[in-house]
Amino acid sequence: MKIVVTGTRGIPNIMGGVETHCEELFPRIVKKGFDVTLIRRKSYVKDSISEYKGVKLIDIETPKKKSFEAIIHTFRAIWKAKSIGADIVHIHAIGPALLTPMARLLGMKVVFTHHGPDYDRDKWGKAAKTILKLGERMGTKYANEVIVISEVINDLLVRKYNRKDCHLIYNGVPEPEICDYPEYFKELGIEKGKYILGMCRFVPEKNLHHLIEAFTKTKQEGYKLVLAGDTDFEDEYSRSLKAMAKENGVILTGFIKGKKLHSLLSNTHCYVLPSSHEGLPIALLEAMSYKAPVIVSNIPANLEVGLKYENYFEVGNIEELTQRLQKNMDSPYQKVEYDMSLYNWDIITEQTANIYLNLQNSISKKS
Repeated sequence: MKIVVTGTRGIPNIMGGVETHCEELFPRIVKKGFDVTLIRRKSYVKDSISEYKGVKLIDIETPKKKSFEAIIHTFRAIWKAKSIGADIVHIHAIGPALLTPMARLLGMKVVFTHHGPDYDRDKWGKAAKTILKLGERMGTKYANEVIVISEVINDLLVRKYNRKDCHLIYNGVPEPEICDYPEYFKELGIEKGKYILGMCRFVPEKNLHHLIEAFTKTKQEGYKLVLAGDTDFEDEYSRSLKAMAKENGVILTGFIKGKKLHSLLSNTHCYVLPSSHEGLPIALLEAMSYKAPVIVSNIPANLEVGLKYENYFEVGNIEELTQRLQKNMDSPYQKVEYDMSLYNWDIITEQTANIYLNLQNSISKKS
């Protein structure tokens, strides 16, 4: 069975939640005996490889334009999937899902993973939000199988489209790589256990400006605020956020992975995610896998993780976030034990593979 994956910018080492999801999932799918090809957006690719851990990679030219690059890339990717004899196209995210009917008309089965209602993101204008809502509708109504990454999204699709057969398969996290990196910490000017970590893309709905504002109101007593991440598209928001960070002595690491990121997660006093929109945040799950104390906004996706009351604050309430930060910094540095059993990539791979196998059986019966 040949599976073609689209809806992601690409793998490996490309920033984004969907990208992290695909980088972890599809090498494991290959190990189960599936033939997987992932179509990458060439403008994001910084390597020349044609395979990653058994996943075949095809790069397609796509204009790097926020409003329509995903649709153009998916259109070209679906034609490519047909030309290489794909049995299944696995489409990630609601924007690319707009072209689900096209893939079906070309005779391929479609699996659609809904990573979150992206039309709620602050960065999109009215026209883009309309297209994204249409993409959600097309994916939900016409995909052979629909995967949702949270119960919140599952409830949404039942209410809006009466689709009651979606597969709830959570995002996962790999085993943590606990480590120290004293040279990197010296470069950043931070100490183990004496910094607060924010880790995500620099886009409006992540509310990192709220985190900076709240942190500046605390009695910092030697603590630093570290923001790990960047933006795909430099815009007014990302420029103003970086300027605000520099004005307030916040440390910006840029987009990092590997030992640098692992060392920051291993030694942070607290991880903070103040966002107003999430599907099921991989960054939060990563921080939890490192047993870091966390402070997160009380949006439905974060509430679904099931943290204690004191880990949450009202989204947008800077005073409450300030209080949570101060209480954390006034407390001794300690690790927290979380139940991560729902987010095991091996279980997630098995669940996804079973969906492919069921589709394979349906294809075999018709042939």
